[in-house]
Amino acid sequence: MKHIDMLVFGEDWGSHPSSTQHLMKHLISEQEILWVNSLGLRRPKMNVRDMQRLWRKLASILQSSFMEKHNIELNAEINPSIIHPCTIPWPGNKAVGLLNEKLLLKRLLPFVKSSARAPILWTSLPTAVSVIGKLGERASVYYCGDDFSALAGVDHKPIAEMENELARKCTLIVTASEKLAEKFPKEKTFVLPHGVDTNLFGTPAQRANDLPEGPVAGFYGSLADWLDQTLLIEIARTLPHWKFVLIGPIACDIKSLLNEPNIHWLGVKPHSELPRYSQHWDVSLLPFKRNQQIEACNPLKLREYMAAGSPIVTTGFPAVDAYKELITVANDASSFVKALSQIDKSPPTTAHDKQAMQLRVSSESWGNRASELKELLQHL
Repeated sequence: MKHIDMLVFGEDWGSHPSSTQHLMKHLISEQEILWVNSLGLRRPKMNVRDMQRLWRKLASILQSSFMEKHNIELNAEINPSIIHPCTIPWPGNKAVGLLNEKLLLKRLLPFVKSSARAPILWTSLPTAVSVIGKLGERASVYYCGDDFSALAGVDHKPIAEMENELARKCTLIVTASEKLAEKFPKEKTFVLPHGVDTNLFGTPAQRANDLPEGPVAGFYGSLADWLDQTLLIEIARTLPHWKFVLIGPIACDIKSLLNEPNIHWLGVKPHSELPRYSQHWDVSLLPFKRNQQIEACNPLKLREYMAAGSPIVTTGFPAVDAYKELITVANDASSFVKALSQIDKSPPTTAHDKQAMQLRVSSESWGNRASELKELLQHL
């Protein structure tokens, strides 16, 4: 790598299509990007899921070290160069924090020092705060896409302290929603809402073979604590002839959902396969609990659902307010049942409704969002 334009701290590249990954994919053709895989947001627990994740991380670190030792090119045509850091996930522990800082600097400084120019440092993780200002970066950006003080699976207190320190240190703060922006200094905070891959979700895709026959209501994404399981169960019991399809990794106990005969988990699907489901089920669902995290969220799937063109029924939260004329907001089971029953009795979404939704998000593509971001970065 001759030079680095951007040094990016994010989640594991390719693990799931986060907003940072979408944005960086649109910058790769113009920027040399060095991507640093995830720095843990909580201590691992002694369970199967965490142990499997730790093993995968260790395997990635060993593979990366082998590739560098044998001068194997890390970069790929559409991917950034990737670093697998060797750090200990224990936010809040001072001794571990100092050790992680030394390990990161030792790993990254050789790349930075060999670069022809000082990079911009971008982080979407508060756990990178210890190296801000120590890697010779010409500017630093904190990209806040979630409310970490309420996000499930995070050690909230130490992460909140790290985020406050990060906000003080960074040159620029970019948030995914107005609600998130309220936490930070106005003079250096900008809102960049999430975008959508309009080409992927708007291009007709073949129906997935494992999608049951209708009427079908579907949801994809992490099956975590923010999903309102009580609401879903009540809707499913009231509408036994409907099939309720869930797609995504399981991050909480969903046994009560799967005990319902008309609720089906189809597993985890590649992001590129999701239009084969969302374009063909009868209704797209966003059945979220109303909590602090959801109040601040700006879910990627909302715009993806709209680009796919199927009707959307959602609980109410700030991110959906801008699209209320095109979607149905339902805040209790009876309202959901009413909305789904109306869809069941009427013809499928008309071409006009579908086109209206797709037109609404056509200017919100990730390409357009990346162009907005480039303008912000140019000022740095």
